[in-house]
Amino acid sequence: MPLTASMDKASPYALGLFRIVIGFLFACHGASSLFGVFGGSMGTGATVPAGTWPYWYAAAIQLVGGVLVMSGLFTRSAALVSSGSMAYAYFVEHQADALLPLQNHGEPSAMYCWAFLLLVFTGPGALALDHVLTTLRRGRSASDAAVTA
Repeated sequence: MPLTASMDKASPYALGLFRIVIGFLFACHGASSLFGVFGGSMGTGATVPAGTWPYWYAAAIQLVGGVLVMSGLFTRSAALVSSGSMAYAYFVEHQADALLPLQNHGEPSAMYCWAFLLLVFTGPGALALDHVLTTLRRGRSASDAAVTA
């Protein structure tokens, strides 16, 4: 079997692993800001006060979006919201400081934005709860069709 054929077969699993890792890391950012774990908000050990715009809402999106993406549940929707959140973070919080992400410390925001946007278009890959839901829906549709026939 040629190498490209082997890689094509492994592609959904590589995408699934990418999704799991990105989701986990993103959820850790949210947990850090909301609960003070992993060094707290921006490494200060503190938490973001509830309702503080935009930081508390961003942390909530990071935690919930990260968990959903990591588990592969509603992946495309969660990734779209997470990508938009990171685009907002980059353009509103970082872009004013300097032009390039390396200069304005916006690299994590830019990388997360593009990683989540990729997941919007590629889907969750292998090992996702979205696949379980699809299978359940198809099974239910087949059984509903059998009952009505």
